[in-house]
Amino acid sequence: MKPKSMTSFIAKSVTVLAACAALNASAGTAPVKNPAPPVVEESGALFDSIGATFDAGYDSRYYFRGLWFADNIMWTALNLSVPITDKLTWGIGAAYINTAGTPFAGSKSGFQYTEIDAITNLSFDAGWAKFGMQYQHYFYPDTYGGSFNGGANALADPEFALKDAGELGFTVAVPIQAFNIYAGYYYDLRISGQYFSLGADYTFAVTDWLSIVPSVTAGYGIDYYTGNGSGSIAGGGVVGNKGQSLQNASTSGMTHVLYTLAVPVKLTKAVTWTSYVALNHSEKLRASLNTTQNEVFWGTKLSFAF
Repeated sequence: MKPKSMTSFIAKSVTVLAACAALNASAGTAPVKNPAPPVVEESGALFDSIGATFDAGYDSRYYFRGLWFADNIMWTALNLSVPITDKLTWGIGAAYINTAGTPFAGSKSGFQYTEIDAITNLSFDAGWAKFGMQYQHYFYPDTYGGSFNGGANALADPEFALKDAGELGFTVAVPIQAFNIYAGYYYDLRISGQYFSLGADYTFAVTDWLSIVPSVTAGYGIDYYTGNGSGSIAGGGVVGNKGQSLQNASTSGMTHVLYTLAVPVKLTKAVTWTSYVALNHSEKLRASLNTTQNEVFWGTKLSFAF
């Protein structure tokens, strides 16, 4: 038989515990042996998240796929990235390009070049490589070759008088640690021209916020804006011409090799400033169109990630 004092202590303890349990129950915080998992309400959103980047930049020369277009260009670009699954991403974007002054035919103000681009793409991350499929539409308010004093610089070639063009592209990129290899195939639906690209770059991480990135890219074209005429455009070229040269020169071959040295500087977690210097070496499909076969130019841009 337990002593009376011990019995009294146990009785009081049971009474206190019961009171505490009752208080907790009344407050809605009574502990349970197997608590139910919290209910996560659905957000009701179509996508979990959307990434966005905005870029603004300046280039002393505008070379696109080895072909010179204008000098002193100012440009902006906005791109949205929407994850569809863990590996599949949908992208949509737009860009605006305009010359701030291009010396041409002895004039510093008569030449005009404006370009507006719209693009949508799907990319699939396979782990060892990223595969992409895209459609891009180019709008040329001043024509593909630009204009001078209000007149198109068509160079007697209907391709250079185009106001717009659409393009279907397929890309692949393979990362190998700090090394990247990438390739692309593009088909111009407007002129039935084809363009192939191959490139590589390597990132030397100097610090957590500073890197040096050398790269090299090369291009190959098949009836792709050669300046030799095209039978793909109604009313242009020679009757029966399928894109063959009007000067009996080849319309297929290497376009250029581009060597670039870029220096990205991470200013904040969301802002990166990148400057570069580049050398464009014109191959046979561009040598007769560009003013020089080898030209050094530079550029800089600010990138904002949201």
